[in-house]
Amino acid sequence: MIELRHLRMIQALAETGSVSAAAERVHLTQSALSHQLGALERYLGVPLLDRSKRPLRLTAAGERLLTAARRVLPEVEAARAEVLRLSNQHAPEQLRIAVECHSCFDWLMPAMDAYRAEHPEAELDLVSGFLPEPLDLLLDGRADLAVVSEMRDWPGVSYLPLFRYEIVALLAPGHGLADKPWLAATDFAGQTLITYPVPDQALDVVQRVLKPAGISLERRTAELTVAILQLVASRRGLAALPRWAAQAQIERGYVLARPIGEQGLWSGLFAAFRSDDIQLRRGFVEVLRRSAFQTLSGLLPVEDAG
Repeated sequence: MIELRHLRMIQALAETGSVSAAAERVHLTQSALSHQLGALERYLGVPLLDRSKRPLRLTAAGERLLTAARRVLPEVEAARAEVLRLSNQHAPEQLRIAVECHSCFDWLMPAMDAYRAEHPEAELDLVSGFLPEPLDLLLDGRADLAVVSEMRDWPGVSYLPLFRYEIVALLAPGHGLADKPWLAATDFAGQTLITYPVPDQALDVVQRVLKPAGISLERRTAELTVAILQLVASRRGLAALPRWAAQAQIERGYVLARPIGEQGLWSGLFAAFRSDDIQLRRGFVEVLRRSAFQTLSGLLPVEDAG
């Protein structure tokens, strides 16, 4: 028979495009997931995964099960939460979220709405303000989950990967660099870099591209993404932001986007939480991943990006 574990497996395969990543998501070894998938295919008599594609793709039969998974799993989770609430044995879930990246709100807010829809009893809140060290907030009880850009060895803190994304250079139409297919570190020399008001060590383009090349730029800061894009469009300098943060303006031709480096500049996001809370936070992280892949374009599973 088709069980809930099969539906979770199909959804994980569809969203990651990788057997190894899907196995991690559903807490199986890669061989165990492959065995489970093979057993389900033999039971149904049809292949569910097109193994000749990279990333992997579901077959038509697999897509039909994915449709069922997306309908059934949220309903089951909502029923579970309601039963727990009626039992009066569990207090409402409280989840305070700390975010170190300014542009994360573009996908985090829809994810929080999606989680509230599945868990109407949950109390979600954002920890406001610039957070120079969000992991400290976890350990002193001021936050329950933090969205961070790297997994550091921090006592008492565990991580689950969310996704990888491309950071692109943004420039005005007609800019002198607009004809280049991608920008090298030397292309930034003599330019003004427009950023959020964060230290250099928080900027991938500085730490991974400019600093190794010995390039130091004048910086101009703005609190809001829209202000950064306006400065770029008015030729006040260049910016380096996640593609999703400027996608609408890129599609309108308000600003141009170019890869940074021939292979592009990729970064990742991770959910950090107190190690004792790992089982409690897995459900929310699953919703974060699912919502992000549905809301944003150009994302990759953590291990599949260059």
